[in-house]
Amino acid sequence: MMGNQEINALVTGASRGIGKSIVQALLREGNRVIGTARSSDFPAPIAKHQNFEGLHVDLARPEEIRTFLKPIFDRVHVPTVLVNNAGISEDADMSAGDDRWLQTWDRTMQVNLRAPALLSRWALNRWQQEGTNSGGGILINMASRAAYRGDTQEFASYAASKGGLVAFTKSVARDFGKHGISAYSIAPGFTQTDMVSDSIEIYGEEYLTQGMSFDRITSPEEVGELVAFLASGKVPHMTGSTFHINGGSYMI
Repeated sequence: MMGNQEINALVTGASRGIGKSIVQALLREGNRVIGTARSSDFPAPIAKHQNFEGLHVDLARPEEIRTFLKPIFDRVHVPTVLVNNAGISEDADMSAGDDRWLQTWDRTMQVNLRAPALLSRWALNRWQQEGTNSGGGILINMASRAAYRGDTQEFASYAASKGGLVAFTKSVARDFGKHGISAYSIAPGFTQTDMVSDSIEIYGEEYLTQGMSFDRITSPEEVGELVAFLASGKVPHMTGSTFHINGGSYMI
């Protein structure tokens, strides 16, 4: 899957924010994209695109994942790029009751870590069956700066899930390169999405950009371009790497 060969990609959380920008960037390059969303509609320009297929799947429900997404990896033209982008961030203070706290923890792990790991497993097994002659495959997992900086204690489940996703990605990279498969993590900081809009309204953009190299929050389009570049297969020897796109709020 090098050069200008057409990409077939599966992108979760594709209806808005970073996911929407990823889909737009891939479609601009002439690629075919399957996108998922939990319940929101796909933007009309994407939904009507001849190279786009949209599916509504709730990643918090394992039975829906198996019903709607597992068959994708049995298709003749299987996705050669998997972008695990969908994620949730729900707060649960340490002082909350056990049931409430564990409910948030388990739901976050299901959506942010368990579902991506399962999708990755299906993709990896199919890519191995296809062999290196087909170009292998590319796995791109959307982590977060919280995987490296941590988060506030009420969002500990979010940080832990993203840290686990980074470790999972590195584990894939270590063993599957010999099969022509590359795996990358991307760790965005604050990005101009619906999820961050509430924080901007409460704290203001100036507060959120404190300590950054820029006075503006990262655009989802910038993240989308990074994903499209990694999906091109041009840097296979960067497998296992995490790409930190956070406006310089920390540097590794």
